[in-house]
Amino acid sequence: MNTRLLIVAAMLLAGSGYVAHATHAEDPVTTKQSLATLPLDLGKWRGQESPAMASNVLKVLGVDEYLNRVYLADREPFVSLYVGFYASQRQGDTIHSPLNCLPGAGWQPVVQDRITIPVSDASGSIRSITINQFVIQKGLERQIVLYWYQSHGRVIASEYASKIYMVYDAMRLNRTDAALVRVITPILDVDIATEPAAAARATEFVQRIFPILSGVLPS
Repeated sequence: MNTRLLIVAAMLLAGSGYVAHATHAEDPVTTKQSLATLPLDLGKWRGQESPAMASNVLKVLGVDEYLNRVYLADREPFVSLYVGFYASQRQGDTIHSPLNCLPGAGWQPVVQDRITIPVSDASGSIRSITINQFVIQKGLERQIVLYWYQSHGRVIASEYASKIYMVYDAMRLNRTDAALVRVITPILDVDIATEPAAAARATEFVQRIFPILSGVLPS
């Protein structure tokens, strides 16, 4: 392990200790509106709620509010949207990376990448965000996964950077709230030629939902 990684690891450990043992109460933070207010009608897509998560799953996740939906469009594969919001990460309820959760469901990452895409924010301004793009596989099934961490207007791809910002915001703002946003859509078959179409579909959905989501999550 190189020196830079050792320094980052030490900072994370020290900062996490500060966050966990800070004696002053954290300012209460909620979403601006319930995640449930995100529209079911989203351009060409029509959403429907996925079955509620089991209580034991929610306990492991430690999430304060979540949204789990499937969106459908005519003659196109589904797009699923999961948003998990954490009002505080001081008591051990930290965001779980999809890289830890998906293998538990039998999905293995076969391609890992990052992409930068243009989006509109809640005010209508155009910005570029960098997010994770994975191809996952279970048997012959393949899916595209896009995900990122979002807090206080930031979009962060790196889990380590997300934790560093959490420590920084705890000291600066007395807040540790953040959200995980994940979009999944299937690749129609194992032919790699279909991956660009799936990636384009997922990206288009992110561009559609991002300004609305940014108006709901705390700034």
